[in-house]
Amino acid sequence: MSIFWILSAGLLGFAIAAVFAGLLRLPRNYYLLVYIPIVAAFFVLFIATNNINLIELLLHNWYWGLAGAVIAGAFVIKNVYSQPSSERRYGGEFIRDITWPGLAYGLIDALLLTVIPVLAVKIILTGPAWTENWFGRIGVGIFGLLASFFVTTLYHLGYPEFRGKQVIWPNVGNGVLSLAFILTGNPLAAILPHMAMHVAAMIHGPKTTGQVPPHYNESGAPD
Repeated sequence: MSIFWILSAGLLGFAIAAVFAGLLRLPRNYYLLVYIPIVAAFFVLFIATNNINLIELLLHNWYWGLAGAVIAGAFVIKNVYSQPSSERRYGGEFIRDITWPGLAYGLIDALLLTVIPVLAVKIILTGPAWTENWFGRIGVGIFGLLASFFVTTLYHLGYPEFRGKQVIWPNVGNGVLSLAFILTGNPLAAILPHMAMHVAAMIHGPKTTGQVPPHYNESGAPD
């Protein structure tokens, strides 16, 4: 049953991006009015259906989770600043950008692309062969990473800007974050860097940083 969550996460992400960004070309902040609540509801359903204790999950190896977040965060933020900069907003609009397409968007992306697929694999592979020896645990980690790649790929293919070889780059960045979660056992290692990456993108310039889709050309909707 848990494989259903992996498939559903990928298809849900693809459908939202394809319809509301690819077809309707909603401006980013309006697009997020659809994306964020739908994925948040999906995550709550996933947690409730699988009886996952979210507090316990966040507290497990929390110190390693924070350490992993620092290391993974440095990698993804460096990637943001390696891209061309562009104009950002100021004042109240800048605060809105930090909180909405920054923190909120980053959080929801992390839940969809990393937390759900990795946890779903752990739920599937719970037998002694997977949990009582290093080979089994490495196998769980590999399948968790593959599940994250699957969801990340489908989701980004929904955006016209990522169709083709461009879809590789989101998998590289999110793969680092998923690996941080897998190695530390704490989702904060993926969640906090993803949020920081989105905030960095809004500071560096959302029009030229690929971490905060959708982007449109001059004939499309504005950011």
